[in-house]
Amino acid sequence: MEKESPEKGKKPHVVCVPYPAQGHINPMLNLAKVLYSGGFHITFVHSEFNHRRLLKSRGAASLAGLPAFRFETIPDGLPETVAEATQHIPTLSESTRRTCLPPLKRLLGKLNSSADVPVVSCIVTDGGMTFSLDAAEELGVPGVIPWTTSAYGFMGYAHYPSLIQKGLSPLKDQSCLTNGYLETVIDWIPAMQGVRLKDLPTFIRTTDPNDIMIDFVIYEISRARTASAIILNTFEELERNVLDPLSLIFPPIFPVGPLHLLADRLQDEDLKLIGSNLWRDDINCLQWLDSKEPKSVVYVNVGSIAVMKPDQLVEFAWGIANSNQPFLWGMRPDLVEGESAVLPPEFVSETKERGLLVSWCPQEEVIRHPAIGVFLTHCGWNSTLESITAGVPLACWPFFAEQQTNCWACCTRWGIGMEVEEAVERGKVERLVRELIAGEKGREMRKRAGEWKKHAEDAAESSTGSSSFNLHKLMEQVLLSPRRTNL
Repeated sequence: MEKESPEKGKKPHVVCVPYPAQGHINPMLNLAKVLYSGGFHITFVHSEFNHRRLLKSRGAASLAGLPAFRFETIPDGLPETVAEATQHIPTLSESTRRTCLPPLKRLLGKLNSSADVPVVSCIVTDGGMTFSLDAAEELGVPGVIPWTTSAYGFMGYAHYPSLIQKGLSPLKDQSCLTNGYLETVIDWIPAMQGVRLKDLPTFIRTTDPNDIMIDFVIYEISRARTASAIILNTFEELERNVLDPLSLIFPPIFPVGPLHLLADRLQDEDLKLIGSNLWRDDINCLQWLDSKEPKSVVYVNVGSIAVMKPDQLVEFAWGIANSNQPFLWGMRPDLVEGESAVLPPEFVSETKERGLLVSWCPQEEVIRHPAIGVFLTHCGWNSTLESITAGVPLACWPFFAEQQTNCWACCTRWGIGMEVEEAVERGKVERLVRELIAGEKGREMRKRAGEWKKHAEDAAESSTGSSSFNLHKLMEQVLLSPRRTNL
């Protein structure tokens, strides 16, 4: 049943502001859908650049929205480009922080002066877009931050200031990347005993004391402490031991994940048509998977940002080929550093009967397919959580940010992953794939992944699940809280 706003008999109006990258847009859109189903009017704010990409990938009607679920845009402050790739993250982060607040405030003014939509009652802004909290403060409405990381990743970022204070970052010189320095064990971060410097979010691996991303993370973390609440796309059963200490140093934290699971269970068919993939999905891969044996296929996808070197691509390719397992490989056009993603002709010829290459695919559906036996992933949090909810073990090859932390948790805390060494070598890739598909460790990890799948499903259960309970509490205690008097 939809809730009514206490004002003018209208719906409460949430403005959602994701960081303009695929891995941030997806969970924010799922959160928006869940809130919409709970009776909220939604305004979802894309960057102009991503708005154009979505129209191209999903069609002219893809952003038409619904009467109470509308899309708006603001500029990201960067020069216009027609590139079909995520912009350079440090440059994008600096630009959004510096330029996006004024256009957001203009948009909010337009919304509040419109007779067609309810007055804005809350701003839900990505952990990388906390300038929006200033707009919330000016309007006198709650400002809520969804961080798109795991709780472990969030804890890692929260301790960046301590790492700097203790002299562990910035690095003294580039040799620290190869001389074993990153193996230093950090024994003072709550709930992360045994974590190494190399397992923490990677922006600390810089020799520059004025590094843009270090400054950006510390700034955004400090702003998070001023939010009305923090949302994490995780569930209590998975990360309770780290959620507890986080709750002591931040505003109220609401673990409401897996958000894609909550969104998938909504019965609104119109909502299901609203998507967020910035690349065009190749749905033919699902039919191809239908022809494969259960738990036999290696699914390879390193997300929307990770970039391989040409030699890494070749080593991965031959490692997978030599495992003799069927594989589905998501290969973005910009996957390889500085050039197009082109595989050796011999590889293509040898594997044409058991391999399928696609530029982009509907990953949630792919991972849930019974043919998938292992997921070779960069360990982005969305991908990791989707794999957990599907009960699929992981071959982990983290690339940057908190992906290293997610890899550490998968391998040492949850028992569902094995790490691919950073120096990719085909023989090691082959052995790891074979082990995960048919070895004893693989069977144990698949069993453990199945247990976590059940926990995730229980958390998302509408009547009894911990995440459903936390979502209801978030709505009642924060998103529907009375507007402050400075309006």
